[in-house]
Amino acid sequence: LVQLVESGGGSVQAGGSLRLSCAASGNTNNLNYWAWFRQAPGKEREGVAAIDTFGTYYSDSVKGRFTISHDVTKTTAYLQMNSLKPEDTGVYYCAAAQRPGGWQLHAGRYPNWGQGTQVTVSS
Repeated sequence: LVQLVESGGGSVQAGGSLRLSCAASGNTNNLNYWAWFRQAPGKEREGVAAIDTFGTYYSDSVKGRFTISHDVTKTTAYLQMNSLKPEDTGVYYCAAAQRPGGWQLHAGRYPNWGQGTQVTVSS
């Protein structure tokens, strides 16, 4: 069993930056697949960034502004968010997996999820 806890959310003005963290505990062996998703009010959850042993992946809406990374132990993942826009507002969730399979930004690929952290960007 893997537990994920996000932190770093908050309120920021458009153009600002935030850095989200996601710490894993429990059975953290081989957590090679990480992703960040977000859900805005009234919208479906969407994948915004993912990382695995082959590289990083981003949705078009955040490419060039967000950066996903993890520490060398692969027990903490980060999402650096720059040039934030009001449309980036939502609850951000981290997700992790120990096995490959499926599209990197598809929620169904990840069995382990955090509780979410709110990000609010004002204009």
